[in-house]
Amino acid sequence: TLIGAGQPIESAYNSVSQQTTKDVGKRVLLSVRTKVLEGYPLSEALRDYPRIFDSMYCASVHAGEQSGLLDIVMERLADYMEARQDLQRKTGLALVYPILLSVVAFALVTGLLTFVVPQIVQVFEGFDQELPILTQWLIQLSEFFKQYGVYLIVGVVLAWLVLSQLIKLPWMAMLRDRLLLKLPMIRFLVKLANTARYTRTMSILVSSGVTALDSMRISTEVISNQPLKNSVIKAADKVREGEHISVALTQTTYFSPLVLQLIANGESSGKLGDMLERSAKAEETEFASVTALFVGLFEPAMILFMGMVVMVIVLAILLPIFDMNDLVQ
Repeated sequence: TLIGAGQPIESAYNSVSQQTTKDVGKRVLLSVRTKVLEGYPLSEALRDYPRIFDSMYCASVHAGEQSGLLDIVMERLADYMEARQDLQRKTGLALVYPILLSVVAFALVTGLLTFVVPQIVQVFEGFDQELPILTQWLIQLSEFFKQYGVYLIVGVVLAWLVLSQLIKLPWMAMLRDRLLLKLPMIRFLVKLANTARYTRTMSILVSSGVTALDSMRISTEVISNQPLKNSVIKAADKVREGEHISVALTQTTYFSPLVLQLIANGESSGKLGDMLERSAKAEETEFASVTALFVGLFEPAMILFMGMVVMVIVLAILLPIFDMNDLVQ
């Protein structure tokens, strides 16, 4: 907004830094301003902070500097980042309740098996006859939780910590990503999320004046799934050799027919940026709706599962009571 109003870049960054409440953000903005005052282009100054301003952001700013449309490019970047943060926030909020429900369910079952069931089954210890199979299983499971429950929890935590470290290794990350692409419904969500980010990023770059080939190459950095990313990189190499973008992306088998058709229309009409943006909106909307559907189905499924678990526990306790006459005899 400030650049569009005619303020110099260094003055605009100084004004924005004064509005920033976080010290780290203020230092970064003032550092960028200092480099601009030293004569560096804004895109070069931003590249000193790759964890804050990624290559897509810097490439878009560079294209805006070259074309003289920096204010328009910055506005598009702002819209893009706000939309991405909004989607992440909605997804995070949608997952809070299922995660909380799962934790409470696990804690409830563990508490029942560890503290409640042992007190109840003591009533049946004086009977000579054999207890029902379901009750025996429940007693054995309860004993297991009493003896090894703490070790089990510690083991799960340690396994999670070890796995979180192993997943940082390239070969382990590749194995995880390949597994995700083989799971039926997870595969669909992974493809949808990554292709939506890719087309959205590419639309920003193309609309900012970056060449289509460079846009394809830079946009691959927002893809989190490695096999999918490798396929798109190969598609960019084919485009460099003269292949159409839509044809090259079709060969990856990861993009939906709608996206491919829109990209083909954009190539033929010269409105690739607009078609990429339209396809990104379509995929983002579909991802949001599918995520909401999964979360909506998970809640009653978890409640039903918990009801079945509690029913089994109650049934295992009541069966000996129903057979009390036979047990006494």
